Amino acid sequence: MHLPTDDKQFGFWAMRRRGIPNITIANLLGISRQAVSRGLLTMDKKIDLSLKEMADANQIVVEKINLEHGILVGKSIPFNAEAIIFVSEKHGVQVWYKHEGDCDSCQLFKDCIELIWDYSKELGITMETTDNPTLMADELFEKVKKLI
Repeated sequence: MHLPTDDKQFGFWAMRRRGIPNITIANLLGISRQAVSRGLLTMDKKIDLSLKEMADANQIVVEKINLEHGILVGKSIPFNAEAIIFVSEKHGVQVWYKHEGDCDSCQLFKDCIELIWDYSKELGITMETTDNPTLMADELFEKVKKLI
């Protein structure tokens, strides 16, 4: 399922994920608190559906879901590995598997680092590891799991 990250309701959701209260969102946008609440309920349903559809498509057994952060934690059946499905404002819905990568020879090295940095910033997570995508992903996995 496509998740419209440029949608007004997604904007409400992203603001809530950053810790902004509904009343503040309403005041900032000049709308009612009820409109924000309705928009968030609608967006939570869309995020729930997107995360679960992505889990089904990737044969991931769901263990936990946190709709406020847009995170699903589970276990990949085909890869026998931990998996995290998450919603990123910049990158959309992403699936990551816990694995030992050979980052130095991978053509996606820069893309992985960019994604990890972007996502950690979206969640307000400070990363200690900075130069190895596998280690960064391991650190992010552990920190994200603590959010849910």
